[in-house]
Amino acid sequence: MSFWKDKKILITGHTGFKGSWLSLWLQSLGARVIGYALEPPTQPNLFQLVHVQDGMISIHGDVRHYQSLHNAFVDHAPEIVFHMAAQPLVRASYRDPLETYNTNVMGTANVLEAIRQIRCVKAAVIITTDKCYENKEWHWGYRENDRLGGFDPYSNSKACAELITASYRHSFFNPDRYAEHGVAVASVRAGNVIGGGDWAEDRLIPDLIRGFILKQPTLIRYPDAVRPWQHVLEPLFGYMILAEKMFTEGPALADAWNFGPYADDEKSVGWIADKMAQLWDNGVGWTRDGQQHPHEAGYLKLDWSRARQLLHWRPVWRLEDALIKIIEWYQTYQKQPEQLRTLTLAQIHEYQQKVMNG
Repeated sequence: MSFWKDKKILITGHTGFKGSWLSLWLQSLGARVIGYALEPPTQPNLFQLVHVQDGMISIHGDVRHYQSLHNAFVDHAPEIVFHMAAQPLVRASYRDPLETYNTNVMGTANVLEAIRQIRCVKAAVIITTDKCYENKEWHWGYRENDRLGGFDPYSNSKACAELITASYRHSFFNPDRYAEHGVAVASVRAGNVIGGGDWAEDRLIPDLIRGFILKQPTLIRYPDAVRPWQHVLEPLFGYMILAEKMFTEGPALADAWNFGPYADDEKSVGWIADKMAQLWDNGVGWTRDGQQHPHEAGYLKLDWSRARQLLHWRPVWRLEDALIKIIEWYQTYQKQPEQLRTLTLAQIHEYQQKVMNG
């Protein structure tokens, strides 16, 4: 973990759920973190609850606005970039597809163009999603070279972001010409990321927590849908390994990567809801939402064997461990919100120790 001390890291979307966890983790390792994002997308939100902004430079900006983004690169000259800024919700993409495409497609192009123009970045990790694949609802995991697609505007916009990343890598950051440009760019696809501090609409864990707190059953649209659930720290650690290796070893690993859970942690939505209710100490359960809803995938799995073999990455917390950590976080929010920063850092430290202990 000593690699990160004093590294200048730019994170787009640092006010979001994943961005807040990553910002806090890198701060704890001594990195010089610069964030570029809109205001936190929900109230409440992890960014403000754990005071993420206290240990970093936080810039209010929109990745759709190239000049503002360009100026942030000029002013702070980051060495490593994690591009997380996105419109991240499937149902929101049905309501406003243009905003989704503008943010997820042109936002990604703007980040890559800023990297090309400023010439200070050595390693960039572009975060997309497991939903970027053309989902055939089959029962084995998608590999990085499987066909991209995406049924809904969100998923498709992330497939477009993958294509843009690949195009910039081939055209401007080609590994064969690394001596000329000095930039390694990778894209990463994680499973259904869960953890404390997520308050987004139309996501299972936040919906369940709201139901537990209000003592109301949660409406669930697709309880039989199976997803690759993983605690937020799992893929973040994979992104960090990848960025470090590209920074220190060059472009050999500059490609697309999957980070997913063990196969037996791929559970149905209903299973997660039942387990969460049990862990909340008999929290109010759930009921099936019988209304008509836009299409969502029923079955999705990731093959992460490449990350295991080449990055020596693997999940550290099993799904039930992750759910226990999540319940601990939200119950602390309910009873002792002033302790949330301490708890969040403690969970990061515990995860880190388990990594180091094998």
